[in-house]
Amino acid sequence: MQITIALAKGRLAQKAMDMLEKCGIDCEEPRQYSRRLVFYDKKNNTRFIMVKPTDVPTYVDHGVADIGIVGKDTLLEANLPLYEMADLKFSKCRLVIAGYPEKRNLLTSSVKRVATKYPEIAKRFYAQKGESVECIKLHGSVELGPMLGLSDVILDIVESGRTLAENGLVIIEEICEVSARLAVNRASLKIKSAVLKPLIERIQKTVEER
Repeated sequence: MQITIALAKGRLAQKAMDMLEKCGIDCEEPRQYSRRLVFYDKKNNTRFIMVKPTDVPTYVDHGVADIGIVGKDTLLEANLPLYEMADLKFSKCRLVIAGYPEKRNLLTSSVKRVATKYPEIAKRFYAQKGESVECIKLHGSVELGPMLGLSDVILDIVESGRTLAENGLVIIEEICEVSARLAVNRASLKIKSAVLKPLIERIQKTVEER
């Protein structure tokens, strides 16, 4: 029975393949430079699809992929009914609210506009505080929001905080820590349990041994 794994393109995919190889999956084919988007480990009857990070939850939710490896931030934004089976402990970052230093001590109610790649996360975060904000979706360089007066603050993912500092911004509030996660299609876990559960257990064991 074939299983399909959706991998987020980029550095996260390379780290995911490092982990999968420790679990006995042959990732030689997807590691080779190619414009192809579909690869195979024929020995283990495994198919890989390389997609944009934001598309991983969609492919898994629709059952095109049985498993997806993607950041927790992407899963939170997609908010789809997937099983999150493991925190893979790599690609660690934080989701934060950031703005100019003078905004640090202002009440939440002073925030009216939030520039972000994660509008759904932003809406839920401020709704929990009883606040309604305008979410301005940007696909890159969200730091420009406060700099150009487009927004009061930004909600973004940060690793070291260096980009924020270089643009005169500071972390005002931390939402949560994020890292790579193993997401599984609910139906697949039942239908393909004979092959999926052993793989999931090997992945969980590999994470614990790190």
